[in-house]
Amino acid sequence: MSDKSYYSPEGGLPAQTNLMTGRAIFTEAYAVIPKGVMRDIVTSALPHWQGARAWILARPLSGFAETFAQYLVELAPNGGSDMPEPDKGAEAVLFVVSGEITLTLGTKIHVMSAGGYAYIPPAQAWSLRNKGDVAASFHWIRKAYEPVNGIDAPDAFVTSDQAVEAVAMPDTDGRWATTRFTDASDMRHDMQVNIVTFQPGGVIPFEETHVMEHGLYVLQGKAVYKLNRDWVEVEAGDFMWLRAYCPQACYAAGSEPFRYLLYKDMNRHPSLRLG
Repeated sequence: MSDKSYYSPEGGLPAQTNLMTGRAIFTEAYAVIPKGVMRDIVTSALPHWQGARAWILARPLSGFAETFAQYLVELAPNGGSDMPEPDKGAEAVLFVVSGEITLTLGTKIHVMSAGGYAYIPPAQAWSLRNKGDVAASFHWIRKAYEPVNGIDAPDAFVTSDQAVEAVAMPDTDGRWATTRFTDASDMRHDMQVNIVTFQPGGVIPFEETHVMEHGLYVLQGKAVYKLNRDWVEVEAGDFMWLRAYCPQACYAAGSEPFRYLLYKDMNRHPSLRLG
């Protein structure tokens, strides 16, 4: 659809004449990693990947993300990996924001462009390659899958933002909608990665406070977001991490939709053991 766009970072470095006016915030309850932080010198290289660099936005860490890791990966032409995932117990979601990637799941080949979405279950054989002539960028969200006795692991699937209809939240007149790629009642899934869309002027009209941990990457637009005690301005390209129970709300601003890629853990009992 013409009203959908997906921000991807450009790297580089600010000029030496620039003032240091960044918006990065790291607190006990939330973090904001703004798009201006995503420069060449903060990228990571990954084993068994070629022509790739990754902005690692979140990782399990004391006082930070507990349930997931999120990368924003840039692949050069011919870049990719035949051994992308080092942990057989990890599940993943891939979401393409620019260019085109070719994902092989077992024997099936999927060509994914901007808006493309894939779920990869644990122990699934997969590989990835940029067969185009321009760089491609995608989010890679990894989580240690939590198996449950008597419930099968989910199946792999590939779809896209364009193929899944957003569902309006009740009593919002369509100003707040969510694109859900899996059914929240499907107990095979222990996480969801959705796209949330607010039309200009749309709001979360109360402070959400819940057990789910969140990672939010702003794909499009801008908003003022309530994070714990603070109101923070965010825009396309910014990443937010929200600890479980961190109060949150927002006001969408600007002339275009405010959209973000949202991770949350779900459908499992809380662990009674720390660490």
